[in-house]
Amino acid sequence: MQKIPATIVSGFLGAGKTTLIRHLLSHANGRRIALIINEFGDLGVDGEILKGCGAELCRDDDIVELANGCICCTVADDFIPAMTKLIGRADAPDHIVIETSGLALPQPLVKAFGWPEIGSRVTIDGVVTVVDAPALSEGRFAHDEAAVAAQRAADPELDHDSPLEELFEDQLHCADLVLLNKTDLVAQDETARLVQGLEPNIRPGTRVITTRNGIVDPAVLLGLAAAAENDTAARKSHHEMEGAEDHDHDDFETFVVHLGEEPSRQALLSRIERVIRDHDVLRLKGFVALAGQPGRLLVQAVGPRLNAWFDRAWRAGEERGTALVIIGPTGLDRPAIEAALKG
Repeated sequence: MQKIPATIVSGFLGAGKTTLIRHLLSHANGRRIALIINEFGDLGVDGEILKGCGAELCRDDDIVELANGCICCTVADDFIPAMTKLIGRADAPDHIVIETSGLALPQPLVKAFGWPEIGSRVTIDGVVTVVDAPALSEGRFAHDEAAVAAQRAADPELDHDSPLEELFEDQLHCADLVLLNKTDLVAQDETARLVQGLEPNIRPGTRVITTRNGIVDPAVLLGLAAAAENDTAARKSHHEMEGAEDHDHDDFETFVVHLGEEPSRQALLSRIERVIRDHDVLRLKGFVALAGQPGRLLVQAVGPRLNAWFDRAWRAGEERGTALVIIGPTGLDRPAIEAALKG
């Protein structure tokens, strides 16, 4: 029996993984693609975005959300059962795409494909890591120790031993393909510099491709035939290389702020910008119900960059409301953030 190929998509918060996958679904050329989405938080924002793609092959039962936290920490409890269910269907998918949380290590997920019930039916076609070009250009999540030291000197709140840098290193080292995304937001010569800076930090044979808005030909993403599950020894994590046995997310916390209908789009976005500026918020995303508007407003923020657009109309019978996921380092002032967002 031919194994079902699976693609693991990793990348830090806001790098553009969901946009990439949505483009892939829209250009699947008849492939039946199933998705496993690891949403780090209590609100399935990414799943809802992908479910709204409108494509015939983008059925709700082809999208599985794992919302219990980092996929690399819940392999046995969440990922293995989800995969077993997908591949056990009578209409098993042609390809499986796994979107990991921005806080996930890809290495434990690769190793999970060695489990007999998975390894006998599925192979890892490739591990794709999406990198945010503007963030990298600003010196964030850099692997180079000199760049990290310079960033620490410029930002007293940043610890050069931050796990953010280790996660970035792990995602690059595990990748079969690296996508430097959002290159339309940096100068051409800066893009070339970023690519040059990434190459020493990836395994031999891994390519770096520049992209805009996650637009990549599916022929480039699918069909890598990497069989990564047979190559785990070459994909060591930062902690494995240092002899550590596991990792945790003690340095991060996440919570959801629920609001009612908002009377003013601009007023809410201004409050969100102030919260991001005044508190150490790494990522904010969610849905907003605007009074008098039939459409649902999707909000995505990474650092100071805030975007908002209407992704779809509210469905008949659907409860209108606002829910925002907040992700940041441990110690966030939750009461102050909730009060600021509620205005």
